[in-house]
Amino acid sequence: MLLPGVRVSGYGVAVLAGVILGLFNATIGLLLRILTFPLNVLTLGLMSFIISVFMVLLVSHVLTGFRVHGFINACFFAFILAVFKMMFHTVKRNN
Repeated sequence: MLLPGVRVSGYGVAVLAGVILGLFNATIGLLLRILTFPLNVLTLGLMSFIISVFMVLLVSHVLTGFRVHGFINACFFAFILAVFKMMFHTVKRNN
């Protein structure tokens, strides 16, 4: 159990969920971010976070073995992903 409300059936499913999440963010997420750019500016980036939450929920519905139960749990999961992304970006920039 990663978080309450997030279930992953195994290591392979977790890797596959990461790959699918990356593909969805690179395609559907990018298109949604372009379309919602004015709203994203008005909300100071909150719209990008909401899109990330919906991408997590979409992967949860597409992939069996990876389940996120509810919007709030998806928000927590997307927040943790954002923190890890920020940490890896900082490490990459310092090297």
